[in-house]
Amino acid sequence: MKKRLFLRTALCAFAIAATGLHAPAIQAAEKPFKVGLIVPMTGAFASTGRQLHSAVQAYMKDHGDTVAGRKIQVILKDDNGVAANSRKLAQELIVNDDVDVIAGFGLTPITLAVAPIATQSKTPMVLMAAQTQANTEASPYMVRSSGTITQVTSGIAQWAVENDIKTAVTLVPDYAPGYESEEAFKKYFLAAGGKILEEIRVPMRNPDFAPFLQRVRDVKPDALFVMLPSGPGAALLKQYGQRGLAAAGIRLIGHGAITDDDNLNQAGDAALGVITSDYYATSHDSEMNRKFIETYKSIDGTSRPNFFGVAGYDGMHLIYEALRKTDGKAEGMAFVDAMKNLSFESPRGPVTLDPESRDFIQNIYMRKVEKVGDEYQNVEFDVIERVNAAGETK
Repeated sequence: MKKRLFLRTALCAFAIAATGLHAPAIQAAEKPFKVGLIVPMTGAFASTGRQLHSAVQAYMKDHGDTVAGRKIQVILKDDNGVAANSRKLAQELIVNDDVDVIAGFGLTPITLAVAPIATQSKTPMVLMAAQTQANTEASPYMVRSSGTITQVTSGIAQWAVENDIKTAVTLVPDYAPGYESEEAFKKYFLAAGGKILEEIRVPMRNPDFAPFLQRVRDVKPDALFVMLPSGPGAALLKQYGQRGLAAAGIRLIGHGAITDDDNLNQAGDAALGVITSDYYATSHDSEMNRKFIETYKSIDGTSRPNFFGVAGYDGMHLIYEALRKTDGKAEGMAFVDAMKNLSFESPRGPVTLDPESRDFIQNIYMRKVEKVGDEYQNVEFDVIERVNAAGETK
């Protein structure tokens, strides 16, 4: 890190001496603006990487590749979803490739591994995926364009207590985001007089849901609350139907990742009627969203954009707008400060980057899985407006 900072300082001083006080601005205008995109393009979480990369390309297709005189160059790196890889790639991008911003980051462990590097090198870091609430506290140079687990879960928790669900079992993965979602659900559900009959935690990778779902059926709650990464969500939906929980009157509710638009069709009829909350659904009814989907599918015709896709798109919007505000300069904290308080209309709806948490204040939508034509869709039926990172309305 020291090598990079020393070189930057030395080069800047040389430019001033050689060409006068305006040389840095001239040099900045001629130099490409580099975004190092670190995402899992292979491995268990490759769908997240594909969503983010396709959405970044879609944004550039819609908005061009030049901002404030700077040509935008995205350097894609595949970390395979492994934190040690991410840290090494971040170091290489900053020191060797001299990137102006690092972005992406599919998982919380990856985010936490890279955050100290962003801080040490004073490099702006745009977190487009990992949703553990405390992630942005790991570096003052980090902003997030997705959402938080608590923010998303608050919606379904509030809906449950308002819709005559009095008892529930929680089922979450056995790692930090799972615990965070479990706690957020309990916070609202218990405060309203609900009762948690059992708390189930499942292995993060390749879980067999059958024995856990049988336990749920034996306990007979009004509802099963689930938070899972998007991949395992489709498998759980199928087994929920196969185990007869719906027939037994046990409603399935959860964080929006369990009905991820990217693989919802794989779940089939087992997903019908499932209620979730999230900040985005492919079916969101707006002209901007329809345009986003059209462009996204021109990049990747094999999938439809999900909550990470829209986060990648909006992450690039933060970068573009900050570059405009700084007149083409990307100087550490000044660049981060330029992103704070940005408000704009996204394909997901209105968003504002909270200057305190560096997370979006955004709408959380209630959705029900329905069959629309030949596809299964998360159809929005209600909205909680202006929810902050802590799950509170502003």
